Amino acid sequence: MNTFGRIFRLTSFGESHGRGIGGIIDGCPPGVEIDLNYIQHELSRRRPGQSKITTQRMEPDQVEFLSGIFEGKTQGTPIAFVIWNKDQHSNDYNDLKNIFRPSHADYTYQKKYGTRDYRGGGRSSARETIARVVAGAIARLILKKAGVAIKAYVSQVGEIYLDKSHQELDLSKIDDNIVRCPDAETAELMISRIEEAGRNHDTVGGVISGLVTGVPAGWGEPVFNKLHADLGFGMLGINAVKGFEYGSGFSGTRLTGSQHNDIFIKGEEGIRTSTNHSGGIQGGISNGEDIYFRVAFKPIATLLKEQQTVDSESNEVTINPKGRHDPCVLPRAVPIVEAMAALVLADHYLTQQLYTI
Repeated sequence: MNTFGRIFRLTSFGESHGRGIGGIIDGCPPGVEIDLNYIQHELSRRRPGQSKITTQRMEPDQVEFLSGIFEGKTQGTPIAFVIWNKDQHSNDYNDLKNIFRPSHADYTYQKKYGTRDYRGGGRSSARETIARVVAGAIARLILKKAGVAIKAYVSQVGEIYLDKSHQELDLSKIDDNIVRCPDAETAELMISRIEEAGRNHDTVGGVISGLVTGVPAGWGEPVFNKLHADLGFGMLGINAVKGFEYGSGFSGTRLTGSQHNDIFIKGEEGIRTSTNHSGGIQGGISNGEDIYFRVAFKPIATLLKEQQTVDSESNEVTINPKGRHDPCVLPRAVPIVEAMAALVLADHYLTQQLYTI
């Protein structure tokens, strides 16, 4: 499937080294004011070449809207857009035409389709996520009217761990450094760890934490399409993601039920909970508390160092890839995580409107 969502739907297209990446958004309500500067800002947070710890592929990632927007507002019709590729070095991949790179999608794509675009991974490249960031930015413009805000930040790089909860952090400082960690001291350690991986022609993984505020009680479905399940589905569809947890997550398994239960209390604005181990979601439906989650990213599979593998004829070969690659995906993945959260929440927001007609 190349389409995500039920009411607010994104269909993306394009390959890493093709002419461009784009998408079609369907189900966007009419009358949404489109802030082009904001959308471009989100793309700039994702684009390559933005700092010394990201790939040096230089792409402007300028979005061009083709339909669905008139006089600065959505029309309720399909919104088509494209971002043209400008800095492909496809020749870097000629030597890999018949070789299956370790932990890439080369082999699985070949087995599924009987063919594959070996230039930068083609459709399996993380460059496809540009379309998600554009659609996610529009989804956030919808959610902003509903009072919903989404923030994500790097909370772990390799063994460097930010040992603070989101309540202890000033999330306005996320973009104050190139690694997008809101704690300056920890950020410096993370940057050093990524630089070390780069010097060794290696890569390093980590964790991005997300926080959603302003979601009222009632969003989500009770059986299938639970709110947390859809968030997990969205996050696990991001390249290099290996895990998702929300609320207390795996650490909650160490608590007893009496320790873990979120007790309901009377708040100034209605019913609240005294704790939030549930992560703002109970029974698949939001309860009005903050929604928080963590997304685990593996080390990027492309290493600029010698590795052993096999080719399409099962011959053992040695590869030493060329190209420009991130030593760590996390800094550029922050806006992608935010975008996927926005796509899920906008879909549930619009779904909830059906119950109030």
